[in-house]
Amino acid sequence: MSRIFLLSTNVTVDPYPVYPLGMAVLAGALTAKGHQVFQYDFLAGGCDEALLRRAIEEFHPDLVGLSLRNIDNVDSFSGGNGWYLAQARDQVKLVRKATGAPLVVGGPAFSIMPEAILDYLGADYGIVGEGERALCALIDRLMSGETIPPLFVDSGPALKREEMAAPLYRQDLVEFYVGRSGMINLQTKRGCPFVCAYCTYPFLEGNRFRPRDPAAVVEDLRGIRRDHGNPTVFFTDSIFNDSEGHYLVLAEEIIRSQINVRWCAFFRPAGMGRPELALLKRSGLYALELGTDAASDATLSELGKGFAFSEVLRFNEDCLAERLPCAHFIIFGGPGETAATLAVGLKNIAALGPSVVFAFSGIRILPGSPLCERARREGVITAGQSLLEPFYYHSPSIDIDSMNELIRHSFQGFRQRIFPPSDGQVRMEVMRRFGFSGILWDRLVSFAGKGGRGREQCAVIP
Repeated sequence: MSRIFLLSTNVTVDPYPVYPLGMAVLAGALTAKGHQVFQYDFLAGGCDEALLRRAIEEFHPDLVGLSLRNIDNVDSFSGGNGWYLAQARDQVKLVRKATGAPLVVGGPAFSIMPEAILDYLGADYGIVGEGERALCALIDRLMSGETIPPLFVDSGPALKREEMAAPLYRQDLVEFYVGRSGMINLQTKRGCPFVCAYCTYPFLEGNRFRPRDPAAVVEDLRGIRRDHGNPTVFFTDSIFNDSEGHYLVLAEEIIRSQINVRWCAFFRPAGMGRPELALLKRSGLYALELGTDAASDATLSELGKGFAFSEVLRFNEDCLAERLPCAHFIIFGGPGETAATLAVGLKNIAALGPSVVFAFSGIRILPGSPLCERARREGVITAGQSLLEPFYYHSPSIDIDSMNELIRHSFQGFRQRIFPPSDGQVRMEVMRRFGFSGILWDRLVSFAGKGGRGREQCAVIP
């Protein structure tokens, strides 16, 4: 068996520090195969280059695996500061100084642009696809002396539920992330059947939902409580409320197990109602992040969302009635955006009441997405243009500066309305200094009246 040094390259803390779940899942799969694994998180290590080099040298790895979670922060206001690949390349150089072992890069960000990222980082090998099976197979072939191509593509069928590895959390890393965010991550399913114009999830995880065994998820939750106290759990599924209802089966299993867990997740703001929300709340749900994405029926249609804004409003009302804070993530300037749709969208957002809205200007164009092809047809990007560094789509029918100013003006004076995204980071940092932890935006909402209806006011948070 081999000695595998896993390195999480992520150093961003926006919107909050996120536990490197992908690395933990790989560690679980490799350990189950008998490999000796060391997990190193560059952020938790204080971004200390000497510390990373010393850890590698002391471990004497047979192989180093880099986990690449994000290419950038998808915020058009960030410029070069929101691009993470340069930092990852510096880490590759550090690894090279510490060991001559083969260096493999993988992760969701890598699979989006594997050839370009592999060339840019200068790693020896790259893995495209689900890492549990692919990395184990690559290690076996390397250690047997085979010559294999630099790009290793897992062309086998999607992993079945029993093949999905449980994460192997590392205690000191849990302490680091729980101490800064109060949260730990866990995945209950993979895949997404929807075809949102900008999204690469169906390509990365498959175009159907593949739920894990609810009993296995509950066992992970038990382990988190047993070994790491009682942190809040964020379920990292692309969409938690799948149309097949697997999420309801899981909620019932959590309730049946009598695990006292507080959790949140990312939801599609359609396809469920107040009875489902009530069940989820009983299982520990305390807040919802919503992939609303657009604020008018016209722009929702252009993004391929598959629901109308009336459904968003109904979902929002159900959340308020259940006294569940929700945050809508909404993109302005996407396909079909005009001055008219902007006006409708801002009016619709006002109807969301005390719920939080994070607004973005423009959409990061990613290869393989429907938006990428549209951008080429419209001349927003050219054929063969590199998208390694962030490039954003803005509708040719909208003036960007005027749009951004109108959004700012509409949001002015409302604590639950956040634009640009960096403004949210400033507010969150203030809350952290006051001792708050978690997703934090949920504290911007308070509920008036016994039933949670009426005119709610912003919570008194700086």
